[in-house]
Amino acid sequence: MKLRVVMAFVIVLAFFNNASGMNVEFADSAWDGINVPEGQQCQKFGGNNPSTPGWIVTGIPVGSDTILLEYSDRDSKKMDKGGHGRMSFTLDPTADRVEIPSIPGHTFEIPSAFTIIEAHRGPGWDKAGAYMPPCSGGKGHAYYVTIKALKKGKITAETVKAMGTY
Repeated sequence: MKLRVVMAFVIVLAFFNNASGMNVEFADSAWDGINVPEGQQCQKFGGNNPSTPGWIVTGIPVGSDTILLEYSDRDSKKMDKGGHGRMSFTLDPTADRVEIPSIPGHTFEIPSAFTIIEAHRGPGWDKAGAYMPPCSGGKGHAYYVTIKALKKGKITAETVKAMGTY
């Protein structure tokens, strides 16, 4: 009986988390969600001008005014749950689709449509900045981004997108 209740709760939660139909795709075909593209790892491990992927977000709930991006390493407790950087992107509240540009890693100089919520948590590991690109040294860590649409600070939709392993 307990298992049925737990399963029902998980199904309902999954439905409501994606009820808006918000969808996120890579804007750059170099990113496939399986492997981090060559050169997009941190500078410590040979990255060449690494940056976040650009994103195409569709199905944004009406009235949402912000997209929150939380970059993470699933295999590092310190760098999970937004440890690679958390930033917001300002939206036109009438938009149901937006293309979010990439931002460079290892810097605090990011486009004006973005606001840094939390810089990455590993400035002693590699160069400080708003976003730290994948930086496990090729140990097969899984990188992902949690993307939340917000309306006046309240979550209207949320999804998770795998960025790939490195």
